[in-house]
Amino acid sequence: MRRLRACLGAAAAVSLAAVGSTALVAGNASGATSALSNRWYAAAPYLMPTDNEPPDPGAIMDATGLKAFQLAFILAPNGGGCSPTWGGTSAVSSDTAVQSVVNTIRAKGGDVSVSIGGYGGTKLGQACSDPAATAAAYQQVITKYGLHAIDFDLEEPEYENTAAIRNEIGAAKILQQNNPGLYVSVTTAGTADGTGWFGKQMLLEAKSQGFTPNNFSIMPFDGGFNGAASQTSALANFNTILQSTFGWDQATAYAHEGFSGMNGRSDTGEYFSQADFQTVLDFATGHNMDRFTFWSLNRDRQCTPADNGGRTSGTCSSVAQNSWDFAKYSVKFAGATPPTGTPTPTPTPTPTPTPPSSACKTAWSASTVYTAGNEASYNHHNWKAKWWTQNEAPSGAEWGPWQDEGAC
Repeated sequence: MRRLRACLGAAAAVSLAAVGSTALVAGNASGATSALSNRWYAAAPYLMPTDNEPPDPGAIMDATGLKAFQLAFILAPNGGGCSPTWGGTSAVSSDTAVQSVVNTIRAKGGDVSVSIGGYGGTKLGQACSDPAATAAAYQQVITKYGLHAIDFDLEEPEYENTAAIRNEIGAAKILQQNNPGLYVSVTTAGTADGTGWFGKQMLLEAKSQGFTPNNFSIMPFDGGFNGAASQTSALANFNTILQSTFGWDQATAYAHEGFSGMNGRSDTGEYFSQADFQTVLDFATGHNMDRFTFWSLNRDRQCTPADNGGRTSGTCSSVAQNSWDFAKYSVKFAGATPPTGTPTPTPTPTPTPTPPSSACKTAWSASTVYTAGNEASYNHHNWKAKWWTQNEAPSGAEWGPWQDEGAC
């Protein structure tokens, strides 16, 4: 993976304590609206505001009644250090592009949460020296955008790093204490049994630190899932894990549990339709779960053969749908009624296979640094780098650094 570097230090705890209690007020002075209900932050779907052909959030709000968006992802700088960036490349401190998206949403009566982490890249929990330094970096994000909600997306490869997870959980606890009313979600990988060994270790770390977020959410996809029944089974199993870890009864565990799905075709070729989302939504509301969200709004539109070619895409769902069909399930979870009169989806055209290119590019090397636009071959496919990367093998992960250019 990318290089790490410690940052800040123990003195960060002093500066954080000084600014933490006023962070939301300072943020409001820079343009935040008053907070929405927690139910809206719990329903906010993920949106990449600067990558994967970001859709117009105002148009989504008009079409669906959606009010909250989960903006992704905050990472450590690609060049090293303990300061927050969007995607490892754009410093939060000097950002104007995401701020413009936030302003658009708030001007229409909505609001945003910000998600840190995600799959791949270097996380602040890995790069910062301790929980206080990690929290100080995230506090910059809260203050910059006047946030009322934040999401800790703890997954591969960070959640295999014990020290990094200790920093992330410790930072989440500090932010929760220093920003009264802050809605905090923690999202991690899902398995048929609920979550895997590293997810369970993360829960034990939270217990040892005395940290309880608004919810712990699992992502039941990319793990041998097949439709809604397998997802609701995983949610029930995860509830049992929460009970045994924290000593909660079933109802309390569900009140601290969340679902984070993937609309359409997943990275591993699973398919989740609108009917699957409705089934999981019914399960979530029927059990009084705290969160229902999905990855992602960038994908909440139908593919064309030119878009997709039968592969998982970062910009469309690979299932028959109207634009923003899946966002309407988030609206329902929030307790609102989406507009009616949506036409029947047009069936997805049969995907056109991507023809092999004439030759493979130079073979990918783990030691080579690739920047945006660089090409390499791996597993008989050509790949193009979307941003700076090193030692990240090309794969079909739609949030990863590589774009599949087809067989060679």
